[in-house]
Amino acid sequence: MNTSAVPVPSGTFTIGKTFTFEAGHRLPGLPPEHKCSRQHGHSYEVEVIVTASALEAPGFVTDFGALAPFKRYLDTELDHRNLHEVLPLEPTSERLAQYLAGWFIENLQPTIPGRLAAVRVRETSRSWARFDVEGQ
Repeated sequence: MNTSAVPVPSGTFTIGKTFTFEAGHRLPGLPPEHKCSRQHGHSYEVEVIVTASALEAPGFVTDFGALAPFKRYLDTELDHRNLHEVLPLEPTSERLAQYLAGWFIENLQPTIPGRLAAVRVRETSRSWARFDVEGQ
């Protein structure tokens, strides 16, 4: 089989990297009988999804190691915290995904190739929320 004859299609490259942290929260806007209105915690998984139309040498959207400042932020500001005490918002997974997208765009995106496409926040193995970035 001659692999040099395979046509290379045009398109967009996408990578993702998952980070974790532990934190507690509650959702006081829910009725008192709702279990999420009470203080509880999650082992959060946060996935950042980065895209580019062209690759940087040696063939990356961005080097996974360049995402380390995002991990440091999660570890120092959110890990083992009550999210109500450290975030300026009601910490639903949806709002947390949007907030983390904003942090990434403001603090990390100017220093890396590619652009943030989305952030997904997983509270449990079966529940997640995703924020898709528009207009970049």
